[in-house]
Amino acid sequence: MQRSHRSNQLSCETCANKPEGLFCHLGPKDRAELGSMSFPATIPPGSTLFRESDPASGVYILCLGKVRLTISSPAGKTMVLRVARPGEMLGLSAVLSGGSHETNAETMELSQLAFFKKDAFLKFIEMHPAVNSAVINQMIKQYQATCEQIRTVALSSCPREKIARLILSWASEGRKTDEGTRISVPLTHDQIAEWVGLSRETVTRTLGGFRQQRLVSIKGASMLVPSTAALAAIGGE
Repeated sequence: MQRSHRSNQLSCETCANKPEGLFCHLGPKDRAELGSMSFPATIPPGSTLFRESDPASGVYILCLGKVRLTISSPAGKTMVLRVARPGEMLGLSAVLSGGSHETNAETMELSQLAFFKKDAFLKFIEMHPAVNSAVINQMIKQYQATCEQIRTVALSSCPREKIARLILSWASEGRKTDEGTRISVPLTHDQIAEWVGLSRETVTRTLGGFRQQRLVSIKGASMLVPSTAALAAIGGE
């Protein structure tokens, strides 16, 4: 993994993002203890954090940026499981199980992460029982997101349904306006194609059809969804 910057301590106190992450609710003393055992870094896009079957040496907290989690077949096919966002912990299940990583993790943009060695992290959650519920909740959310992605790719019957479901998942975190739901699109057409298991041409054609039907309007990385109900009818929800 490439690291462009490394500081001596993770400072939650000076964090400009304050995400609702796994440990954001901790008091100052516990946050200071957590920071003292972290290895923070600013990491360029396209950097691999870990690969499938790698032994889990620790966990990462994503403070800023996006990380793509994928699985691969022996033939080289890749399936995107989800995109991790600030506040999430990566490698959690592998560390808790004592096994290897089940996914590949790659930064999608310039990202800030904090790494915690496995033994230190396990000791920390052992010494702070209140953290256990937060760990369980995070694993539940990650499991639910993975199930939804598999449902979109494997059970959707056509490209329109797949892409409609994907846009709806973005819209759930979008900004409500008088015109509809405003979304910051996190993926390129190539990445959307990989996400939903389609060709780039099919993605471009389907989004073009949505625009013609005024189901969405797109300007750069911004998308407006006038009616999520109309998309939900296509997405089978």
